[in-house]
Amino acid sequence: MKKDFYLTRYALIIKRLESSPATYPQLEDYLLNSFEFQDAGIKSYSIRTLQRDIREISDLFNLSIHNKKKGDNRYYIESRPIMEVDEYNQKLLESFQVSNALNLHPDFSDFIFFESRKPTGVEHFYDLFFAIRNKRIVSFEHYNYKNKLMTSRKVHPLALKESKDRWYLIAIDTKDKMLKSFGLDRINYLDVSGKQFKEKYKYNFREHFKNAFGVMNLTAQNPQKIVLKCSRHQGEYIKSFPLHQSQKETKETPEEIFFEFFLHPTYDFMQEILSYGKEVQVLEPKILVDEIRNHLQESLNSYLKG
Repeated sequence: MKKDFYLTRYALIIKRLESSPATYPQLEDYLLNSFEFQDAGIKSYSIRTLQRDIREISDLFNLSIHNKKKGDNRYYIESRPIMEVDEYNQKLLESFQVSNALNLHPDFSDFIFFESRKPTGVEHFYDLFFAIRNKRIVSFEHYNYKNKLMTSRKVHPLALKESKDRWYLIAIDTKDKMLKSFGLDRINYLDVSGKQFKEKYKYNFREHFKNAFGVMNLTAQNPQKIVLKCSRHQGEYIKSFPLHQSQKETKETPEEIFFEFFLHPTYDFMQEILSYGKEVQVLEPKILVDEIRNHLQESLNSYLKG
């Protein structure tokens, strides 16, 4: 069995058991007939390897897999982690699957094409992750696109959040004790101090970002019900790839699909809606309808002036 193939095995075992319980022979047959095993030229899978894989899956993905026994030798997923952790594990597993596929086939560049825009700032990721876990004070310079200024910051790092293919540091700015977000792509001269911060913060970031879209400051706005009317074409895309975890489909006609959300009507969300053009219209709340109307009017005026 190839040593660099274990993550692919884990993914396939989870995929098979998520559909229904299976005996060892059924799992073995499923794995050996998978395209992944065929591509790698693997022709055997022992019960001993399965038992080791089950232990590793439990440790890595917090998924508990058991054998029913007592006349029923099927393996099954006994328990799943809480939703937020489960989503994290799924994303981790997907990343591993892609990584494994690329590692196994060095000729992938002929038929797999990545986004040409490369993320920046990820070189700081592990240093910040270390600082968060160990409560280390962090200093850096941060560039502000709006005022085009580079400012020195000293912060207490608390979390990392992804939004639209960018990573952000969520931290307390020691200058004004405010919770802020800093784009990793705009951080320079990062220094993780050997000194720890002693303050104990009680932020529950799962709750804090539960009704968030992006990483904008949420303290000034309460979450609200937002209603969208979408063309059938665009609505189908939004159904298959929801904009937010609160998304609910409320109505459907041959021409349109209506969605309801409960979140902060931030600038980030307004920009997302504007990106769909005439295919998506905000019906509620009025304040967001007015903001979008004003934004579109200003855009039109700028074109008319030209």
